[in-house]
Amino acid sequence: MTTLTEQADAARADLPPGKIVVVMPAYNAGKTLERTYGAIPAGWVDDVILVDDKSPDDTIEVARTLPLQVIWHPHNVGYGGNQKTCYLWALQHDADVVVMLHPDGQYEPTLIPKLVAPILRGEADLVLGSRLAHGPRAALKGKMPLWKLIANRCLTVVENGILGTHMTEMHSGYRAYSRELLVNVPFLRNSLDFSFDSEMLMQASHMGYRLAEVPTRTIYFDDASSVALKPSIVYGCKTLLVGARLMLHRSGILRSRKFEP
Repeated sequence: MTTLTEQADAARADLPPGKIVVVMPAYNAGKTLERTYGAIPAGWVDDVILVDDKSPDDTIEVARTLPLQVIWHPHNVGYGGNQKTCYLWALQHDADVVVMLHPDGQYEPTLIPKLVAPILRGEADLVLGSRLAHGPRAALKGKMPLWKLIANRCLTVVENGILGTHMTEMHSGYRAYSRELLVNVPFLRNSLDFSFDSEMLMQASHMGYRLAEVPTRTIYFDDASSVALKPSIVYGCKTLLVGARLMLHRSGILRSRKFEP
């Protein structure tokens, strides 16, 4: 009888080769990090890096007990700034596919094979784990607040209209990128806050990179991080502003370096 690790190795062997790196942008993840790391499928990931954004809890101490790479920021730079460090490290260590996995346990590490497979097969450049792929009822069952669901859907509809895409969710923090995308999309010019994710999506789509998504469960619980109402409103406004900037860039009225390789 084959072990689960042997089965995982065999499944990955059926895909084209490529180095897979998981990056974990962390802030106050001490209570959930070990459990999240332990759920990463064996045989699918070559490196795991955690970047701690000056957490006041014991995230660093917990991370150093695990077999992963640890980088710490001497001061807090924000969610977008954390991702910049993550992607730079992954690129400089020869990653072919980079998976962003939040260490707070809100996303399923077991989904990593489905996220990376379309990229390794050359079918996509950016793959999102969509919590709304199975409809709003599934998201609500996973305890997504109703107001977040409504805001998520409204923003996604607007962004689909701007980009000409048909995604079910554009506000998932669970995503995988190809090396080519990260090398050519100027993510270092992006925001330091949560609007970084929206900028990445719009940049990638505008520059012709292929977007795809796979269904993932919605998981909300007490120890998971969650953006409060006021920061969420700011995020929504900034997302709409990014969309407006993209339309102005396309029209030639106001060019932006964010949308130029």
